[in-house]
Amino acid sequence: MSIDEKINIGELKQSLLEGNIKALSKSITLVESSSYKHFEMAQVLINSIMPQTGKSVRIGITGIPGAGKSTFIESFGLLLLEKGHKVAVLAVDPSSSISRGSILGDKTRMEKLSRHKNCFIRPSPSGGSLGGVANKTRESILICEAAGYDRILVESMGVGQSEVELRTMVDFLLLLLIPGSGDELQGLKKGIVEIADLIAINKSEGENKDRAKLTAIEYSSALKYLNQFTEGWKVKVKMCSAITGEGLMEILQSLEEFEKFTKSEKIFERNRNEQLSLWMDKIFMENLKRKYLSSPDIKNYRSELKAKVITNELSPSAAAELLMKRIVGD
Repeated sequence: MSIDEKINIGELKQSLLEGNIKALSKSITLVESSSYKHFEMAQVLINSIMPQTGKSVRIGITGIPGAGKSTFIESFGLLLLEKGHKVAVLAVDPSSSISRGSILGDKTRMEKLSRHKNCFIRPSPSGGSLGGVANKTRESILICEAAGYDRILVESMGVGQSEVELRTMVDFLLLLLIPGSGDELQGLKKGIVEIADLIAINKSEGENKDRAKLTAIEYSSALKYLNQFTEGWKVKVKMCSAITGEGLMEILQSLEEFEKFTKSEKIFERNRNEQLSLWMDKIFMENLKRKYLSSPDIKNYRSELKAKVITNELSPSAAAELLMKRIVGD
């Protein structure tokens, strides 16, 4: 969707608050634009809708390749819709692009979900725009909340750095695994398990059921020796099948228990506040880096220092200190 340079932000905001899908799509496109003028307009829009945001539960969904994330999101999303929620599905992946990100294919496979009037599915591009994809996903969450969506599903494309970013923008993180403890699970890093609020063994139907039980037992045992991300919350391991729907209600109940617990203990609000603070600091550092490293003088001096580091004339730390002094002075 193209953006009109003469777009009226006040009118766009009003349509967005009324839940207009075209306004919602246009607002996210504005946020994702690489144009500096659009960036400034997007900030005006985001600032104006802030009082209407924050009323959703933000659910991160990640998992190993082949875990069935798209099928799970459709089945779980439909369950949320049955419970009267408005559901938005977003994607975050610093390494993907809009032409290669799997969420585009997922949108066509999530046929029932994408046709529902109370569901909105949106892919996210990768780089090439101000602030980076993670920042834009955060802003897309706010836009969806302003449009009235109260359950935001944020999908991560893989297991890695994107999960660390994802954890800083959601309230609840679901880690999706599959039955078995073979090579496909050996590469799963302990840190990913430690930031999850719930582990679900998907594809636990038919012949997979016994293996799923063993996998659930293994992870339940492992959790006893790992740190938990959310203070006071005991991470559980659930079995489910996105194809048959078995176990999805138990996952929803765990999500509802998590929301009730974290809100009653003031953890929910505290985590949100910490995320906003981290977001501000991250954007500030990115802007600071971009401003100073784009200076011709600094770029040239940086190249000179790098050459000296490579030839062992300077240590990396000494070179960094010299670069800092050139930027901020003695």
